[in-house]
Amino acid sequence: MTHQGFTLPTETVKLPSKGLVYAKENPLSSGEIEMKYMTAKEEDILTNQNYISQGIVFDKLFQSMIVSKINYDDLIAGDKNAILMAARILGYGKDYPITYPNPENGKNEEFVVDLTRFDHKEVDFSIFNNKNEFEYTLPKSGNTVTFKLLDGSDDRTIEREIKSLKKANISNEMTLRLKQQILSINGNPDKKIIREFVDTGLLAADALALRKYIKEISPDINMTFTFVGSTGYTEEGVSLPVGLSFFYPQL
Repeated sequence: MTHQGFTLPTETVKLPSKGLVYAKENPLSSGEIEMKYMTAKEEDILTNQNYISQGIVFDKLFQSMIVSKINYDDLIAGDKNAILMAARILGYGKDYPITYPNPENGKNEEFVVDLTRFDHKEVDFSIFNNKNEFEYTLPKSGNTVTFKLLDGSDDRTIEREIKSLKKANISNEMTLRLKQQILSINGNPDKKIIREFVDTGLLAADALALRKYIKEISPDINMTFTFVGSTGYTEEGVSLPVGLSFFYPQL
């Protein structure tokens, strides 16, 4: 990447979705994006208190580092996680020091995680056909739903509704997500019918099964690691802690 007489190095980042969740005319359908290495400009973004307070600091960082001409709001969550991992590596390297409690001695221990060792989650891609639409038959009621994997635009819509409902002391994030995610009920795409179904017709057991299925088929990065303590204590499946310190340990 050449910029006004000097060159900035870039890297190609493979997306967990392989691009198969995006329409063929969408640049993201290539299954990869190009990202530049982090610069002082991105460090300014990481310390921008306005972005931090709004909860958009990571989005601003990623948008600044992505070189490919894409619509950032089209990205599904799992592909964003791959970008998150790449952004950290391109900024501060692959070694991520964390502190983790060792239950055998009651002490917090320093542990270095190699971020290049996090693999893409295994997914059955035979159900993907460059269309963000999937079908599932609910096990208890037998109703068939089609649904999508939420993208950035969907997340913003849900956040707006959540903020609006919080003013009325109403909390229903789980159903809001399903209303945004479900595209049809038994072939009926009417939004009013979908919202009514989620509110009054979706059995709890079916809702749980649907959420599990969505999680199962969603492309992503496996964001867990194995902790090995100084005493020999080993714990598998530890979730990688991600906060501002993930990008800027000095904060």
